[in-house]
Parts: sequence; structure tokens; C-alpha cells
Amino acid sequence: MRSFLFVPAIRPERFAKALASGADAVIVDLEDAVGEADKEEARRHVADAVAAFGAASTRVLLRINGFGTPWFEGDLALLARDGIDSMDGIDGIVLPKAENPSFLEAVARATAKPVLPIIESALGVWQVLEVAKMPGVERLVFGSVDFELDLDCCGSWDALLYARSRIVLASRVAGLLPPVDGVTVALDDMDQLASDSSNARGLGFGGKLCIHPKQIPLVNAAFSPSEGDLAQAREVVDAFARAGGGAVSVNGRMVDLPVLLKAQRQLAMVRKQPVGRD
Repeated sequence: MRSFLFVPAIRPERFAKALASGADAVIVDLEDAVGEADKEEARRHVADAVAAFGAASTRVLLRINGFGTPWFEGDLALLARDGIDSMDGIDGIVLPKAENPSFLEAVARATAKPVLPIIESALGVWQVLEVAKMPGVERLVFGSVDFELDLDCCGSWDALLYARSRIVLASRVAGLLPPVDGVTVALDDMDQLASDSSNARGLGFGGKLCIHPKQIPLVNAAFSPSEGDLAQAREVVDAFARAGGGAVSVNGRMVDLPVLLKAQRQLAMVRKQPVGRD
């Protein structure tokens, strides 16, 4: 999955549009997008929409409120409610402020669904490998905006490079899918979105959070091999086969086993798209 689109849980009239947006996954948000007075109503909207989510081809994730907030236990009660945990409508849980393995243990007691922890604080980045290794964790997410707030630093790529690199490395060490990068808040700056997506992909991220449907096509393209990449990958695979498994030169570049494996991975990625619940 490359693109993850947020939709507020308090706005059920937007659910269908989000599911039809072309995003690989939709994150129904009970946290930041819902005011304190509207938390219970937002939960009711989620419960009412579970059947519709289950009928959609897009993967649906639910971002709950963080551990220790006044709404965490209520969100867990929603997950444990008869029908919610057993139905296919909610495919995974997005857990904000994931700083400690005990936070994930609390979620696991309420649901067996996979968890995508958001790493968005100094403590979260410091303990990211412990979080990544917890049973049930599917993929890490970088909450870049909240991380910037926690450190009171600027949000430039250089300033957040260490945190991003640590999340990518922890994901690999823990055997998880490549992590999901944070949002680009400049809605109308497609150049910035392209740069952010390209940098994230180059660092080892496998997808990106989106806050508007118009960001999805560019994000999907950035985290997919280009036609040029695929043509080169086919050349590598073909040349390696002709060489009988030995190292070979392709367009002046030496191709050995690691290069072959990367080429095969790119071709396999395309064969698996489009990505849905499967």
C-alpha cells in the first residue's frame, strides 16, 4: 500500500468519496480530526459504517485516540463491541503516540486486528525498535508534524532525517513492511509533495499519508516503479538469465545477485497492483 488517505470519523458523508478516491487505504480518524465533544458521535458513525467498509475494495484502517487520553478506553470498547472486531470492515488499527510496547498490549487485548503504530515523538523514535517488534504490528507510520512539535524543531527534510532513518531501519530489523511517511501539509504545492515523496521513497519508505484526495495520484506514482525502472529491471533479469547466473554488465553497469533481486522486487511490485483488501 502506497497512499493512506485520512477521513474524519465525524464526517460520514465523506466516507464513500474517500473509498472511491484511488487511495490504497483509507484511515477513518477518531483522533485529531474529531473534537472532544464529538468523540462519541464519531464512534457511532464508525459502528454504523462497518458493513459499508466491508463491502469496499479499499482497505480501511481506524485511527483511535492515544493511550492515556480520556477517549482511549472508549475507542477500545468500540473495537471490542460485538460485530466490530469480527467483521471485515475495519482492516487494521492506527495507534498514535506509540511510545511504549505496553500501549500496543492494551490494543491487543481489545482486538486481534493488525496495528500500525505512529511514531511521532522523541520517546517513540528512541524506542521504535521495541514497538516494531511487538506482536501484531504490521507497519510503522511516521507522524512528522507531531514529531516536529514535540522537538520544537523545523520540519525540513534534513531536520527530520535521523528520525526517518531510524524508523526505516527498525522496520527492516523487525521484519515489517516498509514504513509510511508523514503528511505534506502544503495542499496546493505539488512540487513539494513530489519532492517529499521522492525523498521518502529513496530513504526506504513504502508509502505516505495523504490529507486530500488530490495528493493520491502523485503519491501512488512516486511509490511505484516508473516505466523506465521497469524496463531496466527486465533488462537486468534477462541479462542475468542469459549469463547463467553469473555477474554480467548491463548498459555499463555490473549486475550481480543484489541488483538482480532488486529488479525482481520491482517487477513483483507491479504484478501485485492494484492493491486492495487482498
